[in-house]
Amino acid sequence: MQQAPDSATRLTGALLALLAGLAALGSLATNIILPAFPDMAGELGTSVKELSATLASFFVAFAVGQLFVGPLSDRFGRQWLVVFGLVVFVAGSAICALAGSLPQLIVGRIVQALGVCATSVLSRAIARDLFEGEALARALSLIMVAMAAAPGFSPLLGGALNSVLGWRSTFGLVALMAVLLGIRYLTSLGETHGVDKRVPLSGSAVLKTYAELLGDRRFIAPALSVSLVIGSLYMFFSLAPAILMTGFGFSPLGLSLFFAATVFVVFGAGLLAPRLARRMGQIRAARAGILIAGAGGVALLVGPENTTYFCAAITVFLLGMGLINPLGTAIALQPFGQKAGAASALLGFLQMGCAAVLVGIAAALPVPLYGAFCTVLAATLGLSLLSFWGVRTLALSAGALPVLEKAQPQ
Repeated sequence: MQQAPDSATRLTGALLALLAGLAALGSLATNIILPAFPDMAGELGTSVKELSATLASFFVAFAVGQLFVGPLSDRFGRQWLVVFGLVVFVAGSAICALAGSLPQLIVGRIVQALGVCATSVLSRAIARDLFEGEALARALSLIMVAMAAAPGFSPLLGGALNSVLGWRSTFGLVALMAVLLGIRYLTSLGETHGVDKRVPLSGSAVLKTYAELLGDRRFIAPALSVSLVIGSLYMFFSLAPAILMTGFGFSPLGLSLFFAATVFVVFGAGLLAPRLARRMGQIRAARAGILIAGAGGVALLVGPENTTYFCAAITVFLLGMGLINPLGTAIALQPFGQKAGAASALLGFLQMGCAAVLVGIAAALPVPLYGAFCTVLAATLGLSLLSFWGVRTLALSAGALPVLEKAQPQ
């Protein structure tokens, strides 16, 4: 069995790029097909509205699958689950590429999700295996940037592939990426969760672990806060096409360019997050991120409904989201080294659950979609701030404050 990397070689660009790729694969596979929906609907004899079932089925399978992957990796290690997950994802991509009907495509998407949920969960768990404190925040910053950036660039990539090679080629591309990631993982990293750190596995033990995490305010306070913010991001990506194309008259190309532009904001915030953490401490920097994101949400709620104002306010929200996401994730995972897989899985489940709930609430409100989006966004970010407010006290009582809040010398 390959051993975890030596501490002197852990924090490298190549390693962080690998973890980012594993984390972003699911987001890439989700959004890359969106520009091809009209062509897919025509060829499969269905409607664009009915094709939304491919997204819903993916999200549900992705969320539920994480709950199993985390405990399995804590018991048996990360390596075989990462590799097996990538193999399953490639098989699901092949089913999608060969699908001749909507039900077949949905089956393929479910198989894809069940495979790729492993890489998403375990990219965070592996980071927790290898890093602590500031190094963990730096690693998670890049991982979270990749996860948030993939939905921005993937529609442009998917649209180009669809116009040149057809929509089935998008599934071939993500399958190829999975193969390359698997080869890179096996040759450069391997197992990071040593046998001495493994925990027993049984149904009762898994339920007990999740119950303990849900009841532990060191986890649930920052995890719920981050999940509400990430849920807001997914709500934004889900509703933005209708808001921008129907309300503001964006073309499909304009929408793709808008999504691509959001990547630069998220990327900049991801680079800024570890620097602020060094200067201010992780907790203060994360709290500042929620306040910035909340300012963008409130600005949308009270401001005028026009393209320029919307883009400006969303930029503020994305900047704050890019700060709280990696820092809050690091704070949530920091106390749970032996349960990193389960903690990461539960965090991922909470994020996807919040996304589903927020999209459902926004769609159900008896007001125009723009107003519903702004209302839900502002309220959710307020709840996120309330959830995070007591994290400093919890860290202090647990003796973790020197790691999480102490500013580093410049």
